[in-house]
Amino acid sequence: MSNKNDEPTTSTIAETENFIAWKAEEPDGEVTYHIELSSVTVHFFEEEWKEFLQLVQELK
Repeated sequence: MSNKNDEPTTSTIAETENFIAWKAEEPDGEVTYHIELSSVTVHFFEEEWKEFLQLVQELK
């Protein structure tokens, strides 16, 4: 049986009309990042998220 302390804490990083980026802080300390693009959600571990942000910076 799981209790409230077993649930991740989520927070929105950024949101537009069609997209949302959010993160989840797991009870074990791991942080995961998520981008919802319409019906697709992309999940990242912290190292992958940092690399993704570098990629996005290069798109400008």
